[in-house]
Amino acid sequence: MRVRNALRVSAQGFALMFITLAGSITLFVLTVLSIVFILLGIGLITTPYVLAAVRGFANWRRIAGDWAGVTIPVPYRPFPPDLRPGFTGLVERCTLLLKDPATWRDLLWLFTDMTAGFVTALLSFVLIPYAVYGWVLAAGVWRPIINSGGNEWYAFIPISSQSTANLAALLGLALLALALFVNPVFQRAHFLVARGLLAPTPQMALTARVERLTATRHDAVDTSAAELRRIERDLHDGAQARLVAMGMSLGTIEALIEKDPQQAKKMLSMARANSAEALAELRDLVRGIHPPVLAERGLGDAVRALALRMAMPVEVDVELPGRFEEPVESAAYFAISEVLTNAAKHARAKRVWLGVHHADGTLRIAVTDNGRGGADTTAGSGLTSIERRLGAFDGVLAVSSPVGGPTMVTMETPCDPYPAPTGRS
Repeated sequence: MRVRNALRVSAQGFALMFITLAGSITLFVLTVLSIVFILLGIGLITTPYVLAAVRGFANWRRIAGDWAGVTIPVPYRPFPPDLRPGFTGLVERCTLLLKDPATWRDLLWLFTDMTAGFVTALLSFVLIPYAVYGWVLAAGVWRPIINSGGNEWYAFIPISSQSTANLAALLGLALLALALFVNPVFQRAHFLVARGLLAPTPQMALTARVERLTATRHDAVDTSAAELRRIERDLHDGAQARLVAMGMSLGTIEALIEKDPQQAKKMLSMARANSAEALAELRDLVRGIHPPVLAERGLGDAVRALALRMAMPVEVDVELPGRFEEPVESAAYFAISEVLTNAAKHARAKRVWLGVHHADGTLRIAVTDNGRGGADTTAGSGLTSIERRLGAFDGVLAVSSPVGGPTMVTMETPCDPYPAPTGRS
């Protein structure tokens, strides 16, 4: 296993060595020239494309970091969604790129990558081929070299006879044994150097955090305002209208109770029915604000109850260690409710699979349906409101929905459960 790992790392080091040297030098030169050409106006057009190539090269290095188990976060600021097209949009994009501190760190990384990065990639590759070369010399290759009047050294050993060639083979064996241990170290060092410059600095991370909190705060305020308007509308159009009608009916009954008792009884029956319907609507409204089962039994049982109420079959797999904070449970519950409703109403799904689990400090929810697909979070649908609702808790939403289906919606929210029952009711 260790030999296979060393060979794999050596092959990856070979690729890194040439990609690092050629890619970093080329992109570094193009970036510097493009930025200089901004003074002539040409760079305003070329710089966005060159820097996009630099970021693509850096993102490939982030993916390759998985080889050594080194995670490199993405530090780039997002572009505003309303960038104008054409030349004006290129100028705006160029300005935003040059104002992003990550752009200049990328430039510094390119310079470091073609020097220190090349050396670490070379070291993670060269030991195994050099060890093999020692064995090749011992096999007799040294003879034509010496017979032709040349000199040959293997590391610190001058090759002049078979005995010295055999020493080279022994040294090659030692280098091979060394490569089993140090090749992964050099490869990891390569990606650690990259992470030191590509990852966001604490200041950049803090700035991004503040921007995200500002955005989620606005989204939370907008969501709360929309929820209040929905409650007001439901009360006005539903229970309030029925109660007003019931009050008018009672007034009419009061006038008819002596003149036409039979008609008064009929109207009393209608008023009783209206009161029952108003009470049912109020209960539905309260359940929509915070379902009783969610407050009493927690997210797991609330999700199971929600699945039972759906018209389509929903397979539920829930494994939770306990209760969570009420706002988190509420956000997760209504997010699941929205996704299930979308699956039934828009995707026309015949079956849904729902999984709710908690691991590594994260609540993970996956909803998969066999509907027609084509869901889009950018279309201003219910998925957008889910994303905003989860964003208030640093949660994320991912949607995979090719046309024709299936659709998979994944939601993750960082949270920790209560370690023991809290006795909440």
